[in-house]
Amino acid sequence: MRSKSQGFIYFICMVSALGGLLFGYDWVVIGGAKPFYELFFGISDSPVMQGVAMTTALVGCLVGAMVAGVAADRYGRKPLLTTAAVLFTVSAIGTGLFDDFLLFNLARFVGGVGIGVASALSPMYIAEVSPAAIRGRLVSLNQMTIVLGILAAQVVNLLLARDTSLAENQAWNIAWGWRWMFWAETLPAALFLVLSFFIPESPVFMRMKNERMKSEKYKLPDSCDGKSYFSLFTLSIFTKQYRKVLLLGLFIAIFQQWCGTNVIFNYAQEIFVGAGFDVDGMFINIVITGVANVLFTFVALYTIERWGRRTLMLIGAGGLGLIYAVLGYCYFQQMTGFVMVALVVAAISVYAMTLGPVTWTLLAEIFPNRVRGVAMATCTFALWVGCCTLTFSFPSMNAALGSSGTFWVYATICACAFVFLCKNCPETKGKTLEELESELASFHHNEIT
Repeated sequence: MRSKSQGFIYFICMVSALGGLLFGYDWVVIGGAKPFYELFFGISDSPVMQGVAMTTALVGCLVGAMVAGVAADRYGRKPLLTTAAVLFTVSAIGTGLFDDFLLFNLARFVGGVGIGVASALSPMYIAEVSPAAIRGRLVSLNQMTIVLGILAAQVVNLLLARDTSLAENQAWNIAWGWRWMFWAETLPAALFLVLSFFIPESPVFMRMKNERMKSEKYKLPDSCDGKSYFSLFTLSIFTKQYRKVLLLGLFIAIFQQWCGTNVIFNYAQEIFVGAGFDVDGMFINIVITGVANVLFTFVALYTIERWGRRTLMLIGAGGLGLIYAVLGYCYFQQMTGFVMVALVVAAISVYAMTLGPVTWTLLAEIFPNRVRGVAMATCTFALWVGCCTLTFSFPSMNAALGSSGTFWVYATICACAFVFLCKNCPETKGKTLEELESELASFHHNEIT
């Protein structure tokens, strides 16, 4: 009976983690489609329109993350996961279907909302249904599916992008290739949609719902100046009681982006061309980084319950800081070839086994049950703000400072984060969410230094 119960837990966690797979695919697929849809829409000479196409989905992420927490605490985790699946499906079909640039961006925005919702809800749902002993590993499944989605997008892009040296292939890429890159997402999106109807609601939400129903039934005294029970729980995360842990969550979320690793996925062309590779070499190197991303996320599944969250976060900050310092020096010396690829792969590998999965695990663990939804949404919103600012700033930084200076900036950020995490990051492995809420209560009253 126990094995059946555990098997069901793995099943519902994997269904929820499909949101992470679609998150990863939808986020990265546009990079491979970019050279072709820009020619189709006639924006290859318009940096402003190129920027609009690249960032529309990120704006959607902000919107999705912003509404996810309040909606999840009001209506439940399960309906929001189903909603995300619908958004992914609609976006996948529409992005490849539309010939109008405005409608293309609208479809990308819809997909971005799905990413924002899924990025907040999937790890939170998994944390709330998982036993304490394996919670870290199960939440890390969400990161595993994210990197699998990234790799899937990279492989699909590589397979669909026909040899651009032949005119007829280039014409097909411009007319149809980029469309099929987006349409390939439809299958996993539809699977996520169907399976989302077979998972139960989170037990944490059900307890919150019962408490809310009791408060309404017995009309708790004064109702706190007319505010609903739900509103009180939603707003309480912003009070002094939880300010310190919220600041920690915000720092972790923003640092996961501003550690700099994700520019490798968003600006692979600039990074690898700057390292001496042509376009074909760029596509191959992108897939290599994707494979490393997946392999070392598997390492995270093994180490997160053994080494602990705090240790892995410190390894991530310190390791990336060192790698970026060396990578910046190599760019400064105008080195090219294998050494540069090796350093980029090393950075991806360190990130994949540390900051990538552990950030989501910590965010799903450190907040009290009754405010976890809005707290996760707040931190996820901050994470996507970090992603937007990172994405927007890289071209300007790269132009002003060069690749060497840019990676030295990221190295400095990682070094500062290492010091901060040494002082403030708690260890959460092997403890129930209720135990963590009790233990972190004292943390709420301590100053973050």
